[in-house]
Amino acid sequence: MGEKSMIVKQENVRIKKFKLNYKLIFSLSLPLILLLMWFVITIIEPKFMTFNNISNLGRQTAIIAIVAIGQTYVIITKGIDLSVGSTLGLSCIVSALLLVSGVSIFMTFVIVLVMGLLIGLLNGFIIYDMKITPFIATLGTMTIVRGATLLVSEGKIVSGVPREFTKIANSDIFGIPYLIFILVVIAVIFMVILRYTVFGRNLFAIGSSDEAARLSGVSVRTTTYGAYIISGMLSALAGLLMTSRLASGVPTAGTSYELDAIASSVIGGASLFGAQGSVIGTIIGSLIMSTLRNAGNLLGIEPFWLQIAIGALLIIVVFFDQIQKKRG
Repeated sequence: MGEKSMIVKQENVRIKKFKLNYKLIFSLSLPLILLLMWFVITIIEPKFMTFNNISNLGRQTAIIAIVAIGQTYVIITKGIDLSVGSTLGLSCIVSALLLVSGVSIFMTFVIVLVMGLLIGLLNGFIIYDMKITPFIATLGTMTIVRGATLLVSEGKIVSGVPREFTKIANSDIFGIPYLIFILVVIAVIFMVILRYTVFGRNLFAIGSSDEAARLSGVSVRTTTYGAYIISGMLSALAGLLMTSRLASGVPTAGTSYELDAIASSVIGGASLFGAQGSVIGTIIGSLIMSTLRNAGNLLGIEPFWLQIAIGALLIIVVFFDQIQKKRG
């Protein structure tokens, strides 16, 4: 028995070392992959590293990264939120309608963020209280919210957004877009929540095992609701920033953003099996996604090919994630 116990302990140590090495290699490889991408693209197309293009890349990344951070919170709980793109689209239209009708910028932010909160609350209720799987629940709310967006806007672009509002997403400080500063603030806040609060630890606990978390005294309901509320509110914030950037409300805004957010989170290290993910990784994943799209536009690559490449990349990352789980 003693010899068997020693073998088991040695095997457990080996597995732990593998996990630590895997995580270390993965965390170091993401920035290197991003830098390598930038280096190769710059050689092929020197316009990539121009000031205007980098500024544009930063703005693109900021909006998708804000959505992806909320998605990461949900994925850590072993859930998924397919309604983020629709929430962004509805927020884009509602914010434009409010601003055009004379509502102040402050009140527009409050109303739209509360709307995002309510959508997240609805997702949490359907998933936890109605016991419907996250995929089906958020697929339903995605369809409902997208339909509401087209209904409210009548399928038309809402123009006439005040210039003061458009400055939020289109102005710079020392050459750095406002959107980058907004992303940094959001990233710091949600990084601290995830790493240093009870709520953040509870997210990982639920993702590991919701039953074990419940037996440990974790409020699974509150934590689940919280994750989806955060996802809804960050998607709504992204919709506000999209309206500012486009200077109008576009009913199709946010289309396919749910896939981009999931891809950014997973590429950044979040696991669809739960209990794994980080804000920094998600931002790097968003940068990789934005870089692919930006470079594709500069190089004149058909967007359909880019979509294929992104889908293939997502499959590869999830495949290696499965291998890690099996070895663990």
